Amino acid sequence: MVKVLKKITMWDHPNIVYGIDMVGDAGVYSIDEKRSLVQTVDVLTPIADDPRTFGEIAAANSLSDVYAMGGKPLTALNVVGWPTKLDTEILAGILEGGAKKVREADAVIIGGHTIKDEEIKYGLSVTGIIETDKLITASDAKPKGLLILTKRIGTGVISTALKKGETTEEAVSTINESLRTL
Repeated sequence: MVKVLKKITMWDHPNIVYGIDMVGDAGVYSIDEKRSLVQTVDVLTPIADDPRTFGEIAAANSLSDVYAMGGKPLTALNVVGWPTKLDTEILAGILEGGAKKVREADAVIIGGHTIKDEEIKYGLSVTGIIETDKLITASDAKPKGLLILTKRIGTGVISTALKKGETTEEAVSTINESLRTL
């Protein structure tokens, strides 16, 4: 994606604090002298068999991008890719799981969009708010600085192994709990 983005003309706007030309968890747009909106979108394919668990994981993943930059989530939109051949009760479970996490974040879901797809996909577009001078970015990291882990080490490796059918039920249970944490 970085190669593709280098080929397009970026926006030059005075309110962009952290934009598409910077590698980060979300975009940041100043709304006044002290505050900015933090916006992100993240979509996952299933990494849990239980629909509600998958919804919680995908929502926590999306919300965490706002938290990673020091923001507080305000609103979210559901983003769904759905195979029409599947029972909509599965979709209801996914959306219930996502809504649970959004409520836990003290934010609200105000809409969303669904497309037909061959594979289940779910995530959120999240808008948050931040005091601009409290923005945290990857470029703020310094040698010997404090590193805060919000998920267990190895969750990405186990998630990849799960998609290939190369992990244990115990490992999956462990990461599912970690991945659902805000």
